[in-house]
Amino acid sequence: QVRLVESGGGLVQAGGSLRLSCAASGSFFGVNDMNWYRQAPGKERDFVATITSGGTTNYADSVKGRFTISRDNAKNTVYLQMNSLKPEDSAIYYCSAVVSTSIFRRDDYWGQGTQVTVSS
Repeated sequence: QVRLVESGGGLVQAGGSLRLSCAASGSFFGVNDMNWYRQAPGKERDFVATITSGGTTNYADSVKGRFTISRDNAKNTVYLQMNSLKPEDSAIYYCSAVVSTSIFRRDDYWGQGTQVTVSS
């Protein structure tokens, strides 16, 4: 069984920074793309950032230049450094990953989410 566990959320003032972490654990061959999404109350879950196992990244336009995604493949962990936070960044942030559980199988897994609240 594969688990993704996020940490690092909290309350911060506008202009501040937070760093989220998400660690994959369990029995698997490897972790492929790792992603961050977020969902604000009453809204759809939106893409934030993604990183491949080789380190290629992509970001939503709303966070470009402020957020940085990175990963430690040895620890199966992905990070999201969030700077210059705005109240509109407030949401539950979810980690997801494409995990190879066998040579022939890849599945998507999601974490439980971590709350980020930015006060004005």
